[in-house]
Amino acid sequence: MKLKSVIILFFMLSYGMTQAQVSFVAKVSKKTLGINERLRVDFEMNEDGDNFVPPSFEGFNVVGGPNQSVSNSWINGVRSYSKTYSYYLSPKKQGNFIIKQASIEIDGEIYKTTPIKVLVTAAVKKPKDGNNADYIASENVHLVAEISNSNPYLNEAITVVYKLYVSNDVSITRSWREIDSPKYEDFWSQNIDNQGQSQIYQGTYEGKPYRYVILRKAILYPQKTGKLTIEPLTLDVPIDVQGNTRDIFGRRRMTRVNRTISAGKRTITVKPLPLEGKPDNFNGAVGTFNFEVTTNKTNLDANEALELNIKVEGTGNLKLFDLPKLNLPSSLEVYEPTRDNKITVNSKGMKGYIKDTYTVIPQYKGTYPIRPITFSYFDVASKKYKTLSSVEIIVNVENGPNPNQTTVVKENTSKKNVIALKNDQFKYIKLSTSLSPINKPIFFNSKLFWWLVGIPFLFIPLFILIGNSRRKRLSDVDGKRLRKATKLAKKYLSEAKKNLSKQEAFYEALERALHNYLRAKLDIVTSEFSKEKIAALLSEKNVENKVVSEFVSLLKSCEFARYTPTSNVTIQQDYKKAVSVISNIDKQFK
Repeated sequence: MKLKSVIILFFMLSYGMTQAQVSFVAKVSKKTLGINERLRVDFEMNEDGDNFVPPSFEGFNVVGGPNQSVSNSWINGVRSYSKTYSYYLSPKKQGNFIIKQASIEIDGEIYKTTPIKVLVTAAVKKPKDGNNADYIASENVHLVAEISNSNPYLNEAITVVYKLYVSNDVSITRSWREIDSPKYEDFWSQNIDNQGQSQIYQGTYEGKPYRYVILRKAILYPQKTGKLTIEPLTLDVPIDVQGNTRDIFGRRRMTRVNRTISAGKRTITVKPLPLEGKPDNFNGAVGTFNFEVTTNKTNLDANEALELNIKVEGTGNLKLFDLPKLNLPSSLEVYEPTRDNKITVNSKGMKGYIKDTYTVIPQYKGTYPIRPITFSYFDVASKKYKTLSSVEIIVNVENGPNPNQTTVVKENTSKKNVIALKNDQFKYIKLSTSLSPINKPIFFNSKLFWWLVGIPFLFIPLFILIGNSRRKRLSDVDGKRLRKATKLAKKYLSEAKKNLSKQEAFYEALERALHNYLRAKLDIVTSEFSKEKIAALLSEKNVENKVVSEFVSLLKSCEFARYTPTSNVTIQQDYKKAVSVISNIDKQFK
């Protein structure tokens, strides 16, 4: 009995020691940093895990990562394993923050890290070290928001142009990533198509020669007065800086530095429109406009329709005001207008026209004047209100009832006498007829009859060919599996296909598609598996070694593409290769 207790105690201690060997911790590069510095966070484990869930990183922007590193070695028969997930963070503001818990699943158990407190202070002064790559990158790349007018009137157009300036001492060979988009609260805004976005211009920044690219243009119309804020555009930019070491040919090696660059907040002071000289019919139009009222005809008969157009054309806030309303005599029946517009947006604002088209139908004979209609707007150039007036239009209704003609009805107990209008005395007589012949042709035995009878027989050979082709297709088991596998491959690779022109986005989508495919086939999470483990799992499912090697080489291509540029031809080849590999795996998978 004593021996049995000792054995049970031994196994319990062994199990506890085994459990205690698992380690999952979080480490930070520093616990106190300036708002202009960066923080590195590492999540380390000594056993391979699955379903890694990082914290939310509240108060920080993730400017790099997750980067994964794995170390696996054997020394004197003892295995040493380490896997690390690394993130690079940029603080959003000053204060005390907590790096919350991350979690990982190891051998069916969930492990969590301990929260870490981090203090973000005011910006620290960095030494002006000409050999420091971070300092060189910060001094040679600048993001600027250029505003056409920082003191506009209400509803006056202003333009914001975002330019990225790069000096000749550094270079950018990889695409940047947008962290924060500019926000235009209290503005009507529209981005302008920037056809020259990839074009490089020569210019100056603070008196020094720089190259620059135009990242974005936007047209803004302030919708309230006072001080309005434009939130900044923030980018994560990879910058190549010359290092101090040289290669075998004597050329200086390049060091890549990731920098978070912001255009900074901009404040716009919006002036109210002047009260002096403001017309009563002013409805908010600001700009330079022409105004006209036209009709498609001026001579017509009663109950005949004419079109009346009210049109404003020019440059200004065309989408932000209403056209003057039409006011006509009650004897002219007016229908609700239809709106038509043709407006383009460029760096000067909205340009084009808006037009309301009314349908007007006169009821009686006579002459009807359409009085002049006025339209008022504020002219920014002269800083004055202007009022435009249309010309008077005379509409002549030549034929129709007179307005003073009426219908009189006399009532008796036995009958009613009706006095009709002069033009309505013969209204009951039907003047148009639609007659049809009595002797209609017989359909039976006609040409149409025999055509309709014979046409179905002409389709019989076609139905036979289609049926034979369908039976042959269904009997082709290998072909059916190939088509099904190819369709499945294209389904998983649809997102990658959309990004064929963008290297980084393509390979991220391709790697995600490959792991999702294996996850669906193997019903396990494979994103954290090594390539050797994935190859072993596929081999167990009777997948040929050649196909397994091709799959693993695709995963390697996805990893290498993060650090080395790749041509469009290689991207196309990798996509076709992925379709073929997934199709082959699906056929061979058992």
